[in-house]
Amino acid sequence: MGVIKLYKENPQTYEREALGTITENQLDFLIDNLEEEFEEDEEYLLNAGTIDFLKDQKADKNLITLLEKALAGTQDCIDILYLVE
Repeated sequence: MGVIKLYKENPQTYEREALGTITENQLDFLIDNLEEEFEEDEEYLLNAGTIDFLKDQKADKNLITLLEKALAGTQDCIDILYLVE
């Protein structure tokens, strides 16, 4: 698997802001613990409750830090997505 990049996506413009890279284990954790709308979905809705849930599931500290930074300054929730490059 190549480099896994995590992005924040603007739902109105679909513009992507790079958040950083994650490991394959971190990606597997997200896939296992977050709900996908479609089977091949690479996008997730993220809010403070989601981050709390991931913490309860023993998420990697670096992953939580990255997700908290992504959510900082937003009013409610954001879309995050990953791309393997």
